Amino acid sequence: MRHWNGYLRAGTILLAILTAAIVVGCFWTPYDPTAMSVGPAFDPPSLQHLLGTDRFGRDIFSRVLKGAGTTFAIAGATVAVGAVCGTAIGALTGYFGGVVDGVLMRLGDVLTAFPSILLALVIISILGPGNKYNVVIALGLVFIPSFARVTRTAFASLRDVNYVKSAQLMGASSLRILCVHILPNTLQVLLPAVTIGFNNAVLAEASMSFLGIGVTPPDASLGYMLSEAQSMLSAAPWYALGTGAAIVLLVFSVGLVGEGLQRRGGEVA
Repeated sequence: MRHWNGYLRAGTILLAILTAAIVVGCFWTPYDPTAMSVGPAFDPPSLQHLLGTDRFGRDIFSRVLKGAGTTFAIAGATVAVGAVCGTAIGALTGYFGGVVDGVLMRLGDVLTAFPSILLALVIISILGPGNKYNVVIALGLVFIPSFARVTRTAFASLRDVNYVKSAQLMGASSLRILCVHILPNTLQVLLPAVTIGFNNAVLAEASMSFLGIGVTPPDASLGYMLSEAQSMLSAAPWYALGTGAAIVLLVFSVGLVGEGLQRRGGEVA
């Protein structure tokens, strides 16, 4: 428990609570998130409707639960695509080096020269807007270079250490060396990168859905709900507050976990 610093402990507890609420929201919500007129339009927060209702009389709390689940799932899938592909590329280029390393890293430099959200918009325009799977593909492709660069640096710094040299002399295969001898020792770098990538994916998905080119109805999304709330600020400010708070808490909790992992890695090192 020595390495469970305050950041990691607080972030884990908060993230666990949010995750539990999101999982519950995937199977049960107080009201149908898409049902109209479950209460009076623009009804303020109450015991019956914890976050009030919108202009259609829909329960905002139910919509926030459902939207948070969609955003969480998209961010998680995006990071999975970026981390798996980026880690594989970074591991190969960092360990073997050579021409392939130079070509792939220069290609990564070209991709990272563009703002990530702009590059994602270009990919979405090609694949087609309004589909959550296309959002995952677009953001996942955008995140590959950043994960590849972090992984390459970590693998390049470890390929000449004694235990790797010993494994090579004992005839261990390159795949075993990469997966068994080097990869576990890069986790203290990769795990914080995953938390940063997750937060970036949450904000990117919310931004794209806010602009109407990400997740669109009937799927719920926190970004699209913020776009709806923008036109109701005077009549139902609780819509924007509830939806915005969900995004802030999700990003904040993951950020705390990432900060805690970085500090723990520094202590271990």
